Amino acid sequence: MTFTRLKTLSLLVCALLALSFPGYVSGAGNGKKGSQPVAPPEPEAVIEEVNAKQLEKLLADKDYVAVFWYARSCVTCDKVLAELEKIDDDTDSFGVDFVKINDKRLAKQYGIKNFPALTYFREKEPIIYDGDLMDEEGVLDFLTSLEAMDLPDRIEEVNAKILQKIIEDTDFVAVLFYDKDQKKSQKILAELENIDDECDQNDIAFVKIDDDKEAKEWGIDEIPSIVLFERGIPHIYEGDLMKEDELLGWLVHQKRYSEIPEVTDEMKDKLVENTEHLAVIFYDKDDKQDMRILNELENIDDELEKEGIVIVRIDNAAEAKEYGLDHLPALIYFENKIPALYEGDLMNEDEVLEWLLVQKKTATIEEVTDEILVSLINEHEYVVVFFTGPCEPGETCEHTLNALESIDDELDEAGIIFVTTEDTGIAKKYNVKTYPRLVFFRNRDPLHFTGDLDDEDEVLAWITDDETLEIPGKIEEVNVKMLDKILAENDHVVVFFYAEGDKKAQKILNELENIDDECEEKDIDFVKTSDDDIDKEYDLPGLPALAFYRHKFRTIYTGDLMKEEEILEWVIDLHESTADVIESVDRKTLQVLINDVEHLAVFFYDDECESCSDILEELENIDDDTDKHGIQFVKSNDVKLAHEIGIFAFPALVYYETGVPIMYDGNLKNENRVLQWLVNQKNLGKRNSNRKAFNQDDECFYVGLGHDGHSAKRGNNFVPNDYKPFQCCPTKLEKSTKVPKMTAQRIGHSEGDQGKRPSGGNFQFAGQASSTSSTKPLATKKQTKPANNSDDDDEDDEDKPLVKVSYANKRSGGSNKPQAGKKPLAKGQANDDQSQEVEKASKQKSSKKSGKLNVKSGYLSVGVRQQFN
Repeated sequence: MTFTRLKTLSLLVCALLALSFPGYVSGAGNGKKGSQPVAPPEPEAVIEEVNAKQLEKLLADKDYVAVFWYARSCVTCDKVLAELEKIDDDTDSFGVDFVKINDKRLAKQYGIKNFPALTYFREKEPIIYDGDLMDEEGVLDFLTSLEAMDLPDRIEEVNAKILQKIIEDTDFVAVLFYDKDQKKSQKILAELENIDDECDQNDIAFVKIDDDKEAKEWGIDEIPSIVLFERGIPHIYEGDLMKEDELLGWLVHQKRYSEIPEVTDEMKDKLVENTEHLAVIFYDKDDKQDMRILNELENIDDELEKEGIVIVRIDNAAEAKEYGLDHLPALIYFENKIPALYEGDLMNEDEVLEWLLVQKKTATIEEVTDEILVSLINEHEYVVVFFTGPCEPGETCEHTLNALESIDDELDEAGIIFVTTEDTGIAKKYNVKTYPRLVFFRNRDPLHFTGDLDDEDEVLAWITDDETLEIPGKIEEVNVKMLDKILAENDHVVVFFYAEGDKKAQKILNELENIDDECEEKDIDFVKTSDDDIDKEYDLPGLPALAFYRHKFRTIYTGDLMKEEEILEWVIDLHESTADVIESVDRKTLQVLINDVEHLAVFFYDDECESCSDILEELENIDDDTDKHGIQFVKSNDVKLAHEIGIFAFPALVYYETGVPIMYDGNLKNENRVLQWLVNQKNLGKRNSNRKAFNQDDECFYVGLGHDGHSAKRGNNFVPNDYKPFQCCPTKLEKSTKVPKMTAQRIGHSEGDQGKRPSGGNFQFAGQASSTSSTKPLATKKQTKPANNSDDDDEDDEDKPLVKVSYANKRSGGSNKPQAGKKPLAKGQANDDQSQEVEKASKQKSSKKSGKLNVKSGYLSVGVRQQFN
């Protein structure tokens, strides 16, 4: 009897445990085929909370500290903090400590009267940020900018990551590589502090860095050393660092006069990696003939700079031999890291200039040495080599080579490198016995062309054929260009993204090779890619990653990458299923769709949005209907991307017609009304096209807004009834007239803007709109005075010493960042000023398509529907 009671009690306890921890019950089923375990969520970055004493200690110990001041019961503070949390990890990587504090008395000492606010301490010196705190990328740019770090009569200390950013962002920056514990470095630093202000006056930034590893990466063996970076190109100073006046003179001279800089082999490698067009002269500084040639080539330095070709010199015989250069001097031209050897007369600078310009402006098959060829085959997925053997001018090999030049562009677009060589060493290794001969290396695996070399169309068709590109039994390695081509041309593609050298990824690949043939039987392409920054290029959560693409739409696999059978089942299920929902797209895919799809609807949502899921469920009901009307409907939860195109409240619906976005401002829960609006937009576009064809009068329309001309809404903010959006009434233009591109500041309104709208609307004309996908936020972007969201502080009556602070302003010179746009014009000024802008733009920039009005400024810009003759 006792045993029975104990047994019953035990069963009852087990049942209660099962109910309390359902994961244990379902855990048994996790091993089922096709299941995908969910990875535990990563802890979110949180800005650390400090008190007054902790902040004081932090400022004493750290050089760069960002302090976010907030108050309790401040709704805006919470919103801003949520945005700034997104860049906490980034500030850490740049060596900036980011903290938050709720202390009104201490805030008052630092000049903080309204909340929220941000103060940046540089070596205890505070500067108040007066930009938009909701723009977290702008805040990050400010915290890591040279302008924010600038301190009077002091050379700013930077770390490796900030240094790299400064080199990229600043035209001229002098860098002192030093050791703060070395007496020699300390003496030199004391002298150089005397010329910091003079450098500022000459628009030359001056920073210092105590990092032995970073110095070695630039090939700097002697500490201290000075390097001047001119638009990213390094110049090494070889004079006496104790003579600051001579150094100042050298810096100013280098800025004013163009000279071919001397670089180390490490600097050369960095330039090859990051410079699109680079010419490198290998020479011996002890050889008088080499020095004469250098003097001649100095005459073309300015012309090369105008053409965007960087030229440097290097005195390193060992480095030259790595490129197969046995005789110096020699010139190698690098275009996107692909080298080409110059074989002409280096004493004839005009001939050298002409050759470099031809290499840059026309499609040419690069001449390489055996050493360069081996490097290309080992480092690149697809390399076509035309082995000419000893080839004299006028011979058949030269005529064939000239004919093959016509397909170099097509191969380049496909991500296939095309080179030629007269050397026979490598040719013999790959069983080339007769010349000329064409060999295609696919992931180092050679394939000989046996067709007619004089028929370049046949050669091109053979190289780009799927059967040629495929290596039996292997998952093909592709580069970004080839991957884009594959995704564009194939309906179903599986892509394995990984980092080169990752041992875990190699193990996964060995497993995935087992299902490559099964995927091929289902007509599913299976490729892999390990290009640099591939995770950023394709917006991946991390590496390694596996994704299935159906008609360019991506689904990321979340299960165990080592279980290839489960992966195969997942792939086949996706391949055979029918998409009955609005497809989710990543940033890169969305960019392609906006550029390629004529009629596109994009639903932007936020994972934290409570109403988004319900609205999305309603909109799923009209997905098939939009397809019938020829409108592709997709969704994106890329908040950062939404911010870049001016969307700050979610959910939001944007309709793109030929890349031009229009914001929906109606009720998203009424799917029928949404459908009707989308159809109306498409039909309106057709009518406008017909009106243009029949030369009818143009009508006024509203820039970047809905068809009714209502303003775009932001959350539940009240918009005054008398507010009128920017109305555009096109006029007939002469063919020679050019119109500046139109960009958007924001879609939606900030809380502090209620009731004080400028009469010009939300948009402005930009004299020179960027053609890139996004505009980099300014580090010190101005904003209207923020609303005071905190209560009056009754505790501030006690007098406290105030700390001297400054406000974030751009330097008067030395910055290459774009200037802020003009303020909205008054109604009376609009026509005259706009006509002047049009006239100015027509003089500065010519249109590629004569007689066409182009207001499209890229997929992230907000433009207008074309309604003109």
